[in-house]
Amino acid sequence: MIYFELLIAVILIVVNGLLAMSELAVVSARRGRLKTMADNGSSGAASALVLADNPGRFLSTVQIGITLVGILAGAFSGATLGARLSTVLIDAGLSEQFAEPIAYTSVVAVITYFSLIVGELVPKQIALRNADVVAAAVAPSMTMLARIAAPLVWVLEVSGKAVLRLLGGQKESEPGVTADEIKVLIAEAETSGTLEPRARGMISGVMRLSTRTVEALMTPRFDVDAVDITRGGDAILASVSASVHALLPALDSDNNIVGIVHAKDLLDSYIEGARPDPRQFVRTAPIILESMRALDALDILKDSPVPMALVQDEYGHFVGVVTPADILEAIAGAFHTGEGPPEPDAVQRDDGSWLISGSMPADELAELLGLSTQRTADYHTAAGMILSAMRKLPGVGEVVDVQGWRFEVLDMDGRRIDKLLATRLASAHRVVRHRS
Repeated sequence: MIYFELLIAVILIVVNGLLAMSELAVVSARRGRLKTMADNGSSGAASALVLADNPGRFLSTVQIGITLVGILAGAFSGATLGARLSTVLIDAGLSEQFAEPIAYTSVVAVITYFSLIVGELVPKQIALRNADVVAAAVAPSMTMLARIAAPLVWVLEVSGKAVLRLLGGQKESEPGVTADEIKVLIAEAETSGTLEPRARGMISGVMRLSTRTVEALMTPRFDVDAVDITRGGDAILASVSASVHALLPALDSDNNIVGIVHAKDLLDSYIEGARPDPRQFVRTAPIILESMRALDALDILKDSPVPMALVQDEYGHFVGVVTPADILEAIAGAFHTGEGPPEPDAVQRDDGSWLISGSMPADELAELLGLSTQRTADYHTAAGMILSAMRKLPGVGEVVDVQGWRFEVLDMDGRRIDKLLATRLASAHRVVRHRS
């Protein structure tokens, strides 16, 4: 008889473990993985998706089961095993006054220990290690159990909602995936070997691109090679030959951009010995605002007859150009341009400091150094961040402290910040100050 009673206690503990494992597995399982398994014919994964879509009923069912099992285990162990052990202790010569408390305490302690190990910790570790597979395996049984317990679950749900309403509880919000959660998943995928480091970098670039504007990607006007089509043929030929770009904005006599000139068209004409009117080579290019989202600009470039768009500000002034190559570089990094290898935006030195290019995108700098950025910031580059912090045009050697980093201006290209040195401060400050 004692063996039958022990068997019942073991079964109750195992059932508690299965319920705990099922609960954690279904909650922790990745929906994308379950959907893939379901598409491949796994009925268990399809059932797990249904349970995950309605967690209230499932969790209530599991909680009912765990509560009942716990009550039964406690009552059974106290009423049967405790009494048997008490009899054994009394037969061994221990007085009844001490035998019963010792017996019941010992039985409860042993049952509690095995309930924690076999009924909680080990099943939950199994569920966490392989949540998708476990969820697919237990989902059919949990679905059947949920149907059996549906009336009781309904009573509990109604009661719970009534209590929440009395306490002023809000309506359940829809779960969402944040950008930070996506970054964590990508980092985990790289660590596990699912993603290559280069793939992770490109995915991060795509995520950054979705928040950038054209102004952050474009080549500004002072860096644009343009052709004045009102000048003589030799001057135009010299301008085209001096540029490494295939597409050049065309200027009129008022220094306004009137379109795009393909360098090859002009060069072919001059090589053939002709002296054509340069205006006949001007092509129409799309005009976009600098505040336009980068992804919207990409759609325009895909439909454009020329792979270049002219960028203007809200006042209609030409401020730069943007090409598909600019968008690709924002995702994959800089490419060779025929003028030597691309210069990296950031280089770490032996002492841990960073040599930063003033043109480095501000969001990439923030990701590199762990800075917090505002989506409404009025700058797009590292130089812009420093100007925003100093609130003036700095000189070489001036420094500014930003969020635990000290930035020193190493080099100026005219009125533009060219190089910065970023050094982590000994004690991280959350204030911004500058000194000459």
